[in-house]
Amino acid sequence: MNGIDTQAGILQDARFDTHQVLNQAAPFEDVNLFRCDPALREAVVREGAGWSAAALDALGATLGQAGVLDLGRQANTHGPRLTSYDRMGNRIDEVEFHPAWHRLMGMMIGAGAHSAPWQDPRPGAQVARAAQYLLFGQVENGAQCPVTMTYASVPALRRHPVLAATWLPKILSNEYDPRSLPVEHKRGALVGMGMTEKQGGSDVRANTTRAEPMPAGEAAARFGAAGEGAHRIVGHKWFFSVPQSDAHLILAQLDEAGSAGPSCFFVPRFLPDGSRNAIRVQRLKDKLGNRSNASSEVEFHNAVGWMVGAPGRGIPTILEMGSHTRLDCVLGSAGIMRAALCHALHHARGRSAFGRLLSEQPLMQNVLADLALESEAATAFALRLARCFDEAADPVQALLGRILTPAGKYWICKRGPAFGAEAMEVLGGNGYVEDGPLARLYREFPVNSIWEGSGNVMCLDLLRALGKSLPEARDALAHELMPAAGRDARFAAHAGRLLDELPALARDEAGARRLAERLVLAVQGALLLRHAPDYVAQAFVASRIAAEPGGAFGRLPTGTAFAAILARALASPDADAARPAHS
Repeated sequence: MNGIDTQAGILQDARFDTHQVLNQAAPFEDVNLFRCDPALREAVVREGAGWSAAALDALGATLGQAGVLDLGRQANTHGPRLTSYDRMGNRIDEVEFHPAWHRLMGMMIGAGAHSAPWQDPRPGAQVARAAQYLLFGQVENGAQCPVTMTYASVPALRRHPVLAATWLPKILSNEYDPRSLPVEHKRGALVGMGMTEKQGGSDVRANTTRAEPMPAGEAAARFGAAGEGAHRIVGHKWFFSVPQSDAHLILAQLDEAGSAGPSCFFVPRFLPDGSRNAIRVQRLKDKLGNRSNASSEVEFHNAVGWMVGAPGRGIPTILEMGSHTRLDCVLGSAGIMRAALCHALHHARGRSAFGRLLSEQPLMQNVLADLALESEAATAFALRLARCFDEAADPVQALLGRILTPAGKYWICKRGPAFGAEAMEVLGGNGYVEDGPLARLYREFPVNSIWEGSGNVMCLDLLRALGKSLPEARDALAHELMPAAGRDARFAAHAGRLLDELPALARDEAGARRLAERLVLAVQGALLLRHAPDYVAQAFVASRIAAEPGGAFGRLPTGTAFAAILARALASPDADAARPAHS
């Protein structure tokens, strides 16, 4: 009937069948994120956490499921919403989240990503947790923020035995409990941070928030024995992370002039008498990325907090917490890099142009292989840094960690946005639209450079660390770098110059960014030369050490083993998860 099929009452007219969907790569999903990543598997074993490989393999299989990967999209599409008052007019300052957020939080807390090294501090515990965190970073990044801060709060809280007795059992619990209740009635607790104020930003010594001791009689009458050491707090925070957390560590001045420097205070959401603390959430931040996570502005209206650490020593107390959060910035950026690489390379293997798969075209191979080198180097560095935290009782490892943490946070996080843009471009228009994950991943990259200290703050912190212990720091770096010197003359020259020039570089504030870059590239080169396949190490040295780094990705020299690098970058789903490390 004139080309029209009326069977089953459905009209189908070939005249309006304008196209078929062809030559579109399938989504990257239903893959084991741990098993397809040889560089991560090898680093886990090499850095002392081989015992965790089976659990990481199971986690990688779970996180790579299509439904789990889609939780990241859902949590960012349906972001948090602030409810300031209940229907009766009571101030409640509640933040509501989509169920996808709660599922992601439950998975991370259930896996112990917030607590495992403190619960079971065996050798390699920080490395195992770092690998977990890197895998979770390939799914969704906003939910990592409360996990990081809770993880980092434990060393600080252990300084206050009274608070620790009540709070640590809840913080270390592997049960995610999002209910707004006093901590005594919860199965698990989260801790956030609040340092930044409008007038100071990174200069937290300029904070104006004030704390004054509550009269002992008033505190005892209201809170009983728990009132000892209570302070009233008045002021604000311009960035107050995760306001729905059960407590926050904040900085406040004990005197109006701030002459002693800020002190650190533990400010719970509910007070020991069961009442809500006077923390007023003014609004949630409308952020470029990290949109699943709630960041807020708050005011303290005679809120109550307890001092953690010595008076005037709030910055050193918070910095101990900050060293762990900065580790997670490195891990988070490495995880997003890995996710962007996987989506780009998977697309290139399933998309043809000009008669060939994208992944078979030499110039595209150069771009993808360059991205793969960057991702593998970031992963290797991140897990090596985590081992410094595992072995902090060793002065050499502790000092190395003190140097590499700010340097790594600067360089690896700074590489993220360019990495994300290049990965997005592999997908072309399909990468630029919100239907796929690349646009979201691209928006996530900058936060790790800004959060917990911007690039300049990190580089100045590196100079401070070097200035306090330069001879020992140089020795620690030499111990890390020189075992690789015999493997490549170009690397040996680079490492030798860096070590020779270190005293002068440590005094050059204007050149601090270049120092951080050189230092991280040297450590990455040493790791790859010693442990990665030769074709990976040689390509990294040729492009990052022998040549001046810079410019767009895709500038690897002719003769690079592109196919081998790409085969390693995204391994077959049948790859052996127990594959031994290269040596």
